[in-house]
Amino acid sequence: MQATDFDVLIVGGGLAGLSLACALRDARLRVALVEQRAPHRPLGWDARVYAVSPANAAFLQAIGAWKHMPAERIAPIHAMQIFADGAARLDFSAYEAGLPELGWIVESSSMACELWENVKRQSQLTVLCPAAPKALEIGASAAVLTLTDGKAVSARLLVGADGRDSWVRETLGMSATNTPYGEMGLVANLECEYPHRGIARQWFRDDGVLAWLPMAGNRVSIVWSTPDENARKLLAMSGEELCACVAAAGDHQLGAFRLLTPAAAFPLRLMQVPRVIAHRLALIGDAAHGIHPLSGHGINLGYQDARVLARLLAATADWQDIGNERLLARYQRERREETLLMQTTTHALHELFRHSFPGLRPFRKLGMNLTNALPVVKNLLVRYAIGAS
Repeated sequence: MQATDFDVLIVGGGLAGLSLACALRDARLRVALVEQRAPHRPLGWDARVYAVSPANAAFLQAIGAWKHMPAERIAPIHAMQIFADGAARLDFSAYEAGLPELGWIVESSSMACELWENVKRQSQLTVLCPAAPKALEIGASAAVLTLTDGKAVSARLLVGADGRDSWVRETLGMSATNTPYGEMGLVANLECEYPHRGIARQWFRDDGVLAWLPMAGNRVSIVWSTPDENARKLLAMSGEELCACVAAAGDHQLGAFRLLTPAAAFPLRLMQVPRVIAHRLALIGDAAHGIHPLSGHGINLGYQDARVLARLLAATADWQDIGNERLLARYQRERREETLLMQTTTHALHELFRHSFPGLRPFRKLGMNLTNALPVVKNLLVRYAIGAS
């Protein structure tokens, strides 16, 4: 095998790519990361937040990032309440499940900036930033990436971690099936009148799915997955009008709201990638899958991609070829079940509550209320969902 510049070349410095780079710090591999711009913290609060499961908080702790993130900006989730069809309700409690927390709400920028600092401290890692890919050639013994500045770098394994519109995936002609939902995810941060007490709330409504996620202090982050037309109406509202609309949609459970960050929205789609590996290539994070945000599991899937791939690469003997497709197939097999399960379940839930046929409502109510009355079933569901053993 010809000499290469690196063992692993990661294209994309988002949360998945950065976490993989951090997870490879003790793997005795030469790693490079290609990213166009370093992450930064916005003024005030970040409108983009994630629900991080206990399993992934443990992963971030293991790679040295969790303990350095500002604790005063992280909010634990102690309980979750789900409402639908008027009287239907589901309640999940960390206490009842025998867990300290169901998860944590963390700003995207907090995680990205801390992971970036960790990456910069790794002696075996080369950060190529600012840099952008221009051409890619996969050869028998190496993947060769040409950057826009003309520099070419080679590696035994190239990892595409460059998001849903992955340049790597598109350049190599790897198929991806996109199913647009005809919806947008509207996000904003609000200050609330009453304390949220660490409770995440979610409503399945005729106009979409509305989630209130508890943030540090007396704040919530909303994610309203709603049809495009309604999303545009919400975006056109003044801050006061939007706050009043969000409060009314959630039955004023937290009183009045005050807007902290301007509302923003992004199109929603289900994305399925049949194969996430090829010769000298692996895809992780949003480059490998996309799901509806109602589950809150997008970044959790990405972090688990990074964890599994890093573990596989670290366990590979020096004489083994880390870019071998048969070896990489182990990563694909291990991640396929969870990804498919989350995509299928989330999509099915979305479709079940998306339609307002009168005949569906009694069955939805019965199912939710029956599940709510069975603590053993609920606890099994919540422990699986958060990755607890």
